[in-house]
Amino acid sequence: MTNNEIAKHFSLLADLMELHNENAFKIKSYAFAGRTLNKRNEALSTLTLDELENVEGIGKAIAAKILQLTQTGKLDLLENYLAKTPIGVVEMLQLKGIGPKKIAQLWKELEIESIGELEYACQENRLVELKGFGTKTQENILQQIQFLQQNAHKFLWANLEELANEILAEIQNAYLEILVSTCGDYRRKSIIVERVEFIIATTQNEIQEALVEKYKQYPVHFYFCDAKHFYWNLLQLSSDKEHAGFLSFKTDTNKSFTSEKEIYEEAGFPFIAPELRDNKYEWKLIEENNLHHLVELQDIKGIVHTHTKFSDGANSLAEMASYCKEQGFEYVVISDHSKSAFYANGMQEERIFQQHREIDKLNEQLAPFKIFKSIESDILYDGNLDYDDDILSTFDLIIASVHSQLKMNEERAMLRLIKAIENPYTTILGHLTGRLLLSRNGYPIDHQKIIDACAANKVSIELNANPYRLDIDYKWIAYCQEKNVPICINPDAHNLRGVHDIRYGVFAARKGGLLKANTLNTLTKDNFEKYLSHTKR
Repeated sequence: MTNNEIAKHFSLLADLMELHNENAFKIKSYAFAGRTLNKRNEALSTLTLDELENVEGIGKAIAAKILQLTQTGKLDLLENYLAKTPIGVVEMLQLKGIGPKKIAQLWKELEIESIGELEYACQENRLVELKGFGTKTQENILQQIQFLQQNAHKFLWANLEELANEILAEIQNAYLEILVSTCGDYRRKSIIVERVEFIIATTQNEIQEALVEKYKQYPVHFYFCDAKHFYWNLLQLSSDKEHAGFLSFKTDTNKSFTSEKEIYEEAGFPFIAPELRDNKYEWKLIEENNLHHLVELQDIKGIVHTHTKFSDGANSLAEMASYCKEQGFEYVVISDHSKSAFYANGMQEERIFQQHREIDKLNEQLAPFKIFKSIESDILYDGNLDYDDDILSTFDLIIASVHSQLKMNEERAMLRLIKAIENPYTTILGHLTGRLLLSRNGYPIDHQKIIDACAANKVSIELNANPYRLDIDYKWIAYCQEKNVPICINPDAHNLRGVHDIRYGVFAARKGGLLKANTLNTLTKDNFEKYLSHTKR
């Protein structure tokens, strides 16, 4: 064990002790060891206990711990603190500029237990009003998180989109006559990917080597082929093995094609978009003549599930509504947080009435565009929503979501969700499992029973389009359609920029084979109103 590795153990110990508000003198002692041990010339792992005690600035207590660490590879005191600290909180200590005390505050006051949850909270503007934080601190945290994500081994698709587009444009500009495309999991729009893959039609070694060298520090991978076989290779690398293997029996793979569409035509099929080529549902869509009826971004008529300054949004109600109208939508559903979400400035009853008066005025000004009155009502631990019926009845629709006490077993989670679904005021079940991709697993549920309950109670299910959620998982969309449970693709926008997250939801919905006819917010404003009136119980 090197001096640097030893020093890191003591730095982590100091941070964890500060996180748990332990003895300040001991914290300073371990922090000093963490700062100075790596500067020692002698290899500490080779010294005896007596020799360690004689090293200036170490002392008996530190010396004993160094010896234990170098002999066993572990430090008992550190292991004790690690055992009572969520691993995600430990990982948050990597973030520069906030320190253990602030991380403890985030953990204890906002129940944030991972870097992903922290980033999500920043995007929802939750840290601005937290004592000792503010806008600059929140921005700094976001920058630090983004840095860590760029160096991670797995990525959200959305986090690699800009990189993929930039590299693709650079290659196309540099080699005008060469065919190039993204491929692999990235082109299939998998929600989590390890890298961006490209296929390039060149057999010139100097070009291949130049590209590999130029982008070696990025999470990318290149495939090369000759121009004649470019489109077959593109299709093969953009499909799972079963999909590509099936087509290989139907086509001449040595033939030169001019597009992927031409390959499908020769095989006797319509073109299948890459995002559908890995879930075995594509063939059923063809069989039912539904391949051309999948939901598309331009089909979305209304933005459902947005937050404003009435809770934890960054924009005013008027700004959010006007922006959605400017983007060409027919309506917006304002769903600020309910009163139990104290961490998100959830709305008490008097502020609900204030918001409703403001909505009424804006609806007069913005007509025929319409703002629907909604709330993202917390599903409490017993399954009840967090307002009385007389308050719930004032809304046009209710999105019911779990935000707290997420550590549930399946039995508890199911009881909680089923009761909320059976509440006569619940219109949409929000972010079904509470997952945050690459950060927090969702609580365990029986998806089939939840979907059955929604069907029985005329409740639709949200596909939360925030790229950190994408919840309900697209793999369950087919069963939702089988049970006639509408899916509502919602951006969960906390600022104007967040409205455009709807596109990530559409990508995921298409992977699951979601049809326009089964997508709630493809309804026009008038039909959306009719739907709400027909589903009231």
